[in-house]
Parts: sequence; C-alpha cells; structure tokens
Amino acid sequence: MRYLALLRATRITSPPPPGLMEAIMQLGEEATAAGALLDTGGLAPSAEGARMQVSAGKLSVTDGPFAETKETISYALYEVRAKEEAVEWTSRFMQLHRDLWEGWEGEGEVLRVYGPEDFAPQS
Repeated sequence: MRYLALLRATRITSPPPPGLMEAIMQLGEEATAAGALLDTGGLAPSAEGARMQVSAGKLSVTDGPFAETKETISYALYEVRAKEEAVEWTSRFMQLHRDLWEGWEGEGEVLRVYGPEDFAPQS
C-alpha cells in the first residue's frame, strides 16, 4: 500500500541546521534500502502555488498565498505493508526535527494513496 506523508511547519525560528539535513539524508537512505521510500521532496511556500475549486458548476483557480498560515514543507511517498509502517517512518522523520532543530514545531499527516487495485471489480 502506498501512503503519502506530509509535514507542515507551525513554527520555524531559524533555517534548518546542517545536522538535521544530514540526519534526514541518512533516514532517507535507510527507508530506501528497506524498500519503503519511493519519493521525497521539499515544497515551496503556498505563495508560489495555486488552488483549484469546482463549485456550482464553475471551475476557479486561486493563486497563493492562502489564508492557511501553516506551510507544507515536505512530503514522502512510501510503499509499505500497513499504515503503521508509514506512521513509523514519518514519526522518525519528525523526531529528527524535534531533536535537531531547536524551536521547530510542526505536524505530520499520513494519507493512503489509492491505486487501481482499490477499484478493481470484486470477483
């Protein structure tokens, strides 16, 4: 099963310290070697994004920044056997932030990604 992990910063007091980036690289190598990590990336602020909405039959596009003050700063895509594994990898990622980035606060979210197998007819 695939899971998308999103990390949002709620409080950033300084740029990420080099030790954090090194620890993140190590964790990524470990997750890749375990066959769990498919992709990762950092995300630009919402000011560089856009949001689309369909309402009352009309499609609208709104450029950022959005009213939401929390910024999604990174994502990871995992291929794991169960949600608990994705939660474990994401928790380890957030633990690195807690341990190595003084004053940093944020939240993570793990969402299952449906694939074609989830919509296959039942036999």
